[in-house]
Amino acid sequence: MGKTDKDILTTAETARILGVSVRTAQLLIEGGSVPSWKTPGGHRRVYRADVMGLIERPVPGAPGAPLSSATVIIVALPERLSHYDRLFAGIPECTVEAFDNVHRALFAIGSVRPHAIIVDLEPPDAERERLLHSLSANPSLGHSRILAVAAAGKIASGDLPGRVVPVETAEQAAAAIRVSLIDAGTPTPPPAETMFPIALNESQRLVALERSGLLDTLPEEAFDRLTWLAARTLDAPIALLTLLTPTRQWFKSRIGLDTPETPRSWAFCNHTILQKGVFSVEDLPSDPRFANNPAVAGDKGFRFYAGAPVHDNEGFAVGSLCIIDRRPRKLDDGERRALMALAALASDEVRLRSMERQLRDALRKAERQAPGRGHTLPVEFAGPARKTHDAFPTR
Repeated sequence: MGKTDKDILTTAETARILGVSVRTAQLLIEGGSVPSWKTPGGHRRVYRADVMGLIERPVPGAPGAPLSSATVIIVALPERLSHYDRLFAGIPECTVEAFDNVHRALFAIGSVRPHAIIVDLEPPDAERERLLHSLSANPSLGHSRILAVAAAGKIASGDLPGRVVPVETAEQAAAAIRVSLIDAGTPTPPPAETMFPIALNESQRLVALERSGLLDTLPEEAFDRLTWLAARTLDAPIALLTLLTPTRQWFKSRIGLDTPETPRSWAFCNHTILQKGVFSVEDLPSDPRFANNPAVAGDKGFRFYAGAPVHDNEGFAVGSLCIIDRRPRKLDDGERRALMALAALASDEVRLRSMERQLRDALRKAERQAPGRGHTLPVEFAGPARKTHDAFPTR
């Protein structure tokens, strides 16, 4: 039986079915998460079956749905993990942790709140099947999506726990995860007319940024040390640790730049937080995305940019560590590795702040529950250092 007009959807109709904005639906379609084709007039069309096939359950941020992390945990044989690495390299909205050992995977799952868990059953394996049953029965993972990858006919659907979503290929699993990352809640992401790209889970990313507690705080030596190292190691006159709000690019630490913030529309880091690795532009004026940027076309005269994402403890990209130069240049492999290493250290500092806040909150809760037994907060957990050492000048 052939397809009818009712089986074919426009971008706007796709958006209504998914419960997202037209812009988000457009990003999904153009990114390949929903198969599509162009009409003679240049408009995108999709099949309703492809859209419905990717809908598993309400997306994060929907009313009543908990805010889950951006972490995806994958359990598969070693020879299959490289394939997943390639697939998820194109999904910047999540951080992937991959394991070929079930026990190590269980430890990781217990220490984070993963957005999703993918268990690859190619070839069928009794230990990984038992893992699926264990995960499905764990009430603390009620917010996590659990997917089982098995070729058609290899595993009977009745053999899988009710919570587990069966898919036949790794590609289908990746597509399902991408759809599940779509925003549907508050706070409101940047307006659709913005000229910079945004993540599919931008609202959750903004919640994570607010939760970090770093916005508009005083300089801290730990972060200033990293920007100083980035500038010195990579021979750059400007190094920044940026945080991206809906409207601003605010600098938690800065070397070689007097401005404490810029409009977000100026931020090259809008592209960086959508990367798994280093995002660099060797000659900004020759790139049509940035040629008219005020930081490029104006008095600042920026010519080169390279940055790496900085993640919080739940896997959200809250900002980036970057370097800027006033001359065109190119990073070699060693410099790229150095920038990634420094960004990883910055991520560790962000996670440390989160752990300190959680401990302070736990101590305050304990004090409230035990009147008359108040504690004095230990000095080492009274908050992160607020001083800026003279060896790492930023202003």
